[in-house]
Amino acid sequence: MNGDQAMRAFAAGLPGPEFPNPAWVTPKPLAQSTVAIVTSAALHTPDDEAFSAADTGYRVIERHRRDLVMGHWSPNFDHTGIVLDLNVVYPIDRLEELAQQGAIGAVAPRHISFAGNQPDDVATIRLDTGPQAAAALKADGVDVVLLTPV
Repeated sequence: MNGDQAMRAFAAGLPGPEFPNPAWVTPKPLAQSTVAIVTSAALHTPDDEAFSAADTGYRVIERHRRDLVMGHWSPNFDHTGIVLDLNVVYPIDRLEELAQQGAIGAVAPRHISFAGNQPDDVATIRLDTGPQAAAALKADGVDVVLLTPV
């Protein structure tokens, strides 16, 4: 069994959380909304602490930063696309264009990055760091989040 097959077999056996009463709000129209990116690409700036294995924390990315480092360490992950164009996992330039065109109201001043390659229970993210990150975005006036799972 190669690495990809082993990873798929492992992931197939992981339980997924069930949310009996998922929260939902109807956002403002996009043309009036402030949009932030939340990525699981383990992005961080060179001066941030790098993501470690099973790191359930998050890093805040300032809107103007483009000098990002990708912290995924899986041998099954191909970094080529991200090296060629950061927007593959963090479409900040596309959001800037949408704001200039009036398709969205504004680009948020800060964005959030988690490490998506979590091998164990993600309860800490779901109950602790996830709500903390959401509160930070809410404090920034974010109306809509663009999720980029990696």
